[in-house]
Amino acid sequence: MDETQRYQIGRRTSWMNIIGNVLLTALKAVVGYIAGSTAMVADAFHSGSDILATTIVLHGLKISHQPPDEGHHYGHGKAESIVSKLIAILLVITALGIGLSAYNSLRDPALEPPNKIAVWTALISILFKEWMYRYTVGIGKKIKSQALIADAWHHRTDAFSSVAALIGISGAIYGYPILDPIAGIVVAAMIIKAAVSIYLEAIHQLMDTAPAKEVMEDIKQTSLSVDGVRSVHDVKARKYGAEILVDMKICVDPLITVEEGHHLAGQAKHLVLEKIPDVKDVLIHVNPCSEKDYEKCNPCEHYKKG
Repeated sequence: MDETQRYQIGRRTSWMNIIGNVLLTALKAVVGYIAGSTAMVADAFHSGSDILATTIVLHGLKISHQPPDEGHHYGHGKAESIVSKLIAILLVITALGIGLSAYNSLRDPALEPPNKIAVWTALISILFKEWMYRYTVGIGKKIKSQALIADAWHHRTDAFSSVAALIGISGAIYGYPILDPIAGIVVAAMIIKAAVSIYLEAIHQLMDTAPAKEVMEDIKQTSLSVDGVRSVHDVKARKYGAEILVDMKICVDPLITVEEGHHLAGQAKHLVLEKIPDVKDVLIHVNPCSEKDYEKCNPCEHYKKG
């Protein structure tokens, strides 16, 4: 899948999420107001924040797929990690607003149970938001978009918040009106927990976290499979958005020409790009096989004679 296809799929998914969230937010807000449910109104604010979050994701995807330029020699892949951080911050702000509203309602001595229509709205929200989560996270994993996966978790927290709202609303209807604002506070806590996870993942991406050890070993073994590459050292890799950048050193016969060494490095690079998913580029430094490496590799006949 090329970068254009990846962007088009992410863009289409984001627009579907925006339209769905606009409809769901309007439904929750109207029903929450009519039914007098604090938890439902809080849930509506959460869905409303999804609209802004998905809009940010949409712009982040657009920026991340721009080609390298004079100011960004490696491209714009980290835009998705920045977007994930913004979504996490937005989630925290939303959660604080919901929690404050629920707390103020909790202090109100004249609590009234909400109308039963709020129950059906919460059920619709749970089903719809869970579907949106599964669809979006599936697309996010397919195109390896951290920002889209973060947005999917925004949908999942909205589904969880609707579950909490449903419990609170049902409890209030059956004689425990205090459960409605308590559910609002629970919703706020769940949102903050999800926000922290998303934020930490974005930080890891921005700090050039290495891929899994299995991926690193695959890179090394793939390079070693090239006939003429005697050993591989200092393999370093970092995630750059959905892709991986690799730096490494290879040791070759010290008596071959510079052109031959360059050819071996080219073979190793192309093989890694072909065999290892998500690797965008490989920078290889060629060293002569030194005496230190003599026992580690298979020295050539010329080196033995020397």
